[in-house]
Amino acid sequence: MSNFLVRNPQQLLLLAGPCSLESSEVSLEVAAFLSGMQKKYPELQVVFKGSFDKANRSSIHSSRGVGLSKGLEILTAVKANYSLPVTTDFHIPEQAQPVASICDVLQVPAFLCRQTDMLIAAAKTGRTVSVKKGQFLSPREMRHVVEKLREAGAQEIWQMERGASFGYQNLVVDMRGFTIMKAFSPTVIFDATHSVQIPGGMDGVTQGERIFTPILARAALAAGANGLFFEVHPDVSRATCDAANQCPMDRFEAILQECIAIWKLCRAWGEQEIVK
Repeated sequence: MSNFLVRNPQQLLLLAGPCSLESSEVSLEVAAFLSGMQKKYPELQVVFKGSFDKANRSSIHSSRGVGLSKGLEILTAVKANYSLPVTTDFHIPEQAQPVASICDVLQVPAFLCRQTDMLIAAAKTGRTVSVKKGQFLSPREMRHVVEKLREAGAQEIWQMERGASFGYQNLVVDMRGFTIMKAFSPTVIFDATHSVQIPGGMDGVTQGERIFTPILARAALAAGANGLFFEVHPDVSRATCDAANQCPMDRFEAILQECIAIWKLCRAWGEQEIVK
């Protein structure tokens, strides 16, 4: 039996969860909700995501999270109680093995996507590796990231688009990127909530425009993305990070319904190969 999670092409891949594993209570509440969505919508392949450490914050005073040990404890509880595969991001190569002992998927953060030691450490765990395209990379440069992972032994590689820096404190999404990146590895996920960030937009606090989240998610699916990532929280006003970007849990099902409908329509058209 393989120890890596494979995307099911018959389902829409959905990575979702609170930005930070800020408490067991919040994390398990979101996990229960996502487990319900998995049962209600068989078109979905749900993976629970939450961060044990928000290592890339605008301010030194920003909340960092619960830490590695407590974070893995929470993710273990999610798996035990709701039978969902789980993923989290890690920040130094030495964290890869402990994270892989619990998580089905290891996520490499955007700003670390070119760090060879990070990629090798993730690949050598034998787990699925999800790597975010850095805001400073073009879609075509992800070829080198994927090659590093493959050379180090990764078998299941997911790429994630989270927008590119455009001037100061703004991100834009190049919709051509989904088709381009599929030529390197077939699973390409759109990070719908981080793509609407305004990094450091309010005196050391990241702001965002969540009104655009469902719009960009629908557009990404139409452009060829076969997975989505959303940060979801039961009370965004109390979220310890990315409060301006996270999707309120009570509104998330409506967004999912729209996304599933567009995904089904695009599947009916079939996969389009890149014209080289």
